[in-house]
Amino acid sequence: MSPTTSPRRALLRRLLLLLVVTAAVVAAQVWYGNRHHFLDLRIYVNAMRWWHDGHPLYEFAHDDPIQGRLGFTYPPFAALVLAPLGVIGFRASVFLFWAGSAAAVIVTTFWLVKPIAKKHGTPLWFALLLALPLVSTLEPIRETVNFGQINMLLVLLVLTDLLIIAPRWPKLAGIGIGVAAAIKLTPAIFIVYLLITRRWRAALTATATAAGATLLAAAVAWNDSWHFWTAALWETGRVGHTDRIANQSILGVLARLSDPADPNRLVWLALVAVVTGYGLWRARKAALAGDEVVGLTLTGFVGGLVSPITWPHHLFWFVPALLVLVDVAAGQGGSHRRPGLFVLAGLCWASVTVSVISLFELGLSKRLFADGVPGFLIVNWYVLLTAVLIVALPVRARPVAVPAEPERPVTPRLPVMVGTSPHPG
Repeated sequence: MSPTTSPRRALLRRLLLLLVVTAAVVAAQVWYGNRHHFLDLRIYVNAMRWWHDGHPLYEFAHDDPIQGRLGFTYPPFAALVLAPLGVIGFRASVFLFWAGSAAAVIVTTFWLVKPIAKKHGTPLWFALLLALPLVSTLEPIRETVNFGQINMLLVLLVLTDLLIIAPRWPKLAGIGIGVAAAIKLTPAIFIVYLLITRRWRAALTATATAAGATLLAAAVAWNDSWHFWTAALWETGRVGHTDRIANQSILGVLARLSDPADPNRLVWLALVAVVTGYGLWRARKAALAGDEVVGLTLTGFVGGLVSPITWPHHLFWFVPALLVLVDVAAGQGGSHRRPGLFVLAGLCWASVTVSVISLFELGLSKRLFADGVPGFLIVNWYVLLTAVLIVALPVRARPVAVPAEPERPVTPRLPVMVGTSPHPG
């Protein structure tokens, strides 16, 4: 048998697997299509045009058949970042957001996959080309693109900060998180993560960056800034109805259970305290164990659960969670496999890909799961799955360095003269 037969067969198997996975993903994406037609991006563009024309930013409203009227909900600094969209128009904005989101997905997936591929001896090109199609089918990624959302920009800022900048240039750590928190409030949970992991300088840098960006926006648009921080921020109805099935937060669950009455806010605050305390405790343990990815993932999940409104496209953190589950389930060197984690990873990927929440809201599943326990599980699936992952997501230990064998001392050999013996007499 030729010595190259086995590598060639392995290459062919990998290429065949990539072909099958890619074909299945393309078919699924074509079937699902773009059901939202860049709705959020339209709001960004039209809000910026409205603002450019001299109108108050937070008086803009976009008619929506489901939620009535939707306005611009982000802090004023986000308006400064998005202001060029009002100039370049909708079509150019679609291309810009699509290309930017795709690039962010590729880069972040590369960062997450590279150490796992190296650990298991898998070629990086194969691991990345296999992961990217599977990641793109997950509802948070797909919906981010279909809505024209800025989520991947925020994820890129957070991951760049803690996975790239912090290890190389620790004095600059926190800037990315600060910028992300100034654009949208939910990434501020990662400032708390910096605090509980005692990275005081990075936490201060993130806070100062967010404050500086906010003050810059106030200097440019004082009236809009005042209105946002004193009024618009506290109007949760501007973001959407809390009892919508798509709202996969603790408050969303309580709102659906109490509908048509308002949910009990004391119960909500109590649950928020429990989830925040336990989730951030686990995140701190992960960070101290050297598993930054798990620490960030757990923190992101906590932020999603405790936020008043969390749409499926906010839940990027299913991506690193899935990769961590597969990594740990595969063991090390083919040993210590954990089949239970493979099952959890498969369930997580399948349910998030099939988009049980969106399908139910579109009416495709209501005939099967209208009431009772099945209905409760379906309409609150991401909340329940997130809670399970906060408890069950494993923390990976630092790889143990194998000590090198001590070098044997080399005894210098005496030169032997031609015609003589090396030993006297």
